[in-house]
Amino acid sequence: MSTTADPLRAHTSASPGATRDAAPRTLAQAADLTRAPELTGNTGGRFGSYGGAVLPPPLVGPMQEVADAYEEARHDEGFYAEYVRLLRDYVGRPSAISPADRLSDALGGARIHLKREDLNHTGAHKINHTIGEALLARRMDKRTLIAETGAGQHGVALATAAALVGLECEIHMGAVDVAKQRPNVVRMRLLGAKVVSVEVGQKTLKEAVDSAFGVYAADPERYLFAIGSVVGPAPFPDLVRDFQSVVGRESRAQFLAAHGRLPDAVIACVGGGSNAIGAFTAYLEDADVRLIGVEPGGHGEETGQHAATMTFGRPGMLHGMETLVLQDADDEPAAVHSIASGLDYPGVGPQHVHLRDLGRVEYEKVGDEAVLEAFQQLSRTEGIIPALESAHALAHAIRLAPTLPPETNLLVNLSGRGDKDIDYVAERIGMTGEADEIVG
Repeated sequence: MSTTADPLRAHTSASPGATRDAAPRTLAQAADLTRAPELTGNTGGRFGSYGGAVLPPPLVGPMQEVADAYEEARHDEGFYAEYVRLLRDYVGRPSAISPADRLSDALGGARIHLKREDLNHTGAHKINHTIGEALLARRMDKRTLIAETGAGQHGVALATAAALVGLECEIHMGAVDVAKQRPNVVRMRLLGAKVVSVEVGQKTLKEAVDSAFGVYAADPERYLFAIGSVVGPAPFPDLVRDFQSVVGRESRAQFLAAHGRLPDAVIACVGGGSNAIGAFTAYLEDADVRLIGVEPGGHGEETGQHAATMTFGRPGMLHGMETLVLQDADDEPAAVHSIASGLDYPGVGPQHVHLRDLGRVEYEKVGDEAVLEAFQQLSRTEGIIPALESAHALAHAIRLAPTLPPETNLLVNLSGRGDKDIDYVAERIGMTGEADEIVG
């Protein structure tokens, strides 16, 4: 099932014939999907006890400049019109919802549906916010977009957006991920980005964030730090959520149009949490829709064997925000592991922690082996190769579906495609690039 719900149109209520809003004319109108104040967060970028902006004095002014510019832009009709035009004509939105019929038939129980963010230009949900960040940087007269990346999807999307609007781009990536995600490194360089390999600490996503943020802090006049998730100091968790809200806004309208009802559950993977917040926000006030975030359980529960921050994290501070953090015995950010480079982060977006504390969103974890099996199962039953990050959400849906009645509908946010992961997965499962049979 693929519908063409207009991303300009605000989501429709579940009541027949009723609408919550007319077509929005600004990002503020489009993204302000929740009326309940306890769900939306507080002033100053806080969500309950979490969030905020914990900054060294030299960065207080530059970060306030970003906050002020974003607040102005989100109320600007021209800014939103250009953003929506690019989503439609360049990114290819709206993305489809596909029923995973053969997978559902094989599992029994609930029906699984896929929100196809993998079909976006660049192959993931990241382009939704990097287009917005690039437009904001141009509006602020910045010369260079700088950011971190783990799996490379955010880096590719940011390099793409920078090329589109005529800005320089600098991407910091842990050395482990540079080796693991070589195709995306090549893509970033082809798009004109400077790729910086970070060879300190664990050489993964946290160190990439540290490195990029350090360069930004040294020259905030030149750079806009275009963070890759709903993490970091305010206003970034709000900013990225607002641009990603198109995912849930579309899927809600699409599902209603096709089925006359909302899905029973929406499931998304969670590292920092951008695709999940984007998928969940439009449904927060729909109490009958379960919202389930799935984080990386890795290969064990000991420190360093997983990146399950919502399960094992403790309150702390990371990258300018108060949130849950996986910490070692010295209360420092701990070593983490995930089979998916985009999820190996020791923190999580502060709104996720707040939504968990409210009991509105459930958080589960799945291990590496279940993720590998889900990756292969979707490939072979539906002809769709998912990103390893997205395969976490899929693995939980595969686990959950057989326990539910067949009239139940599970909507999985397929946040990215797995082209970047095929070499790594092939090595893990012992698959070679040789032919199965030779003739002649």
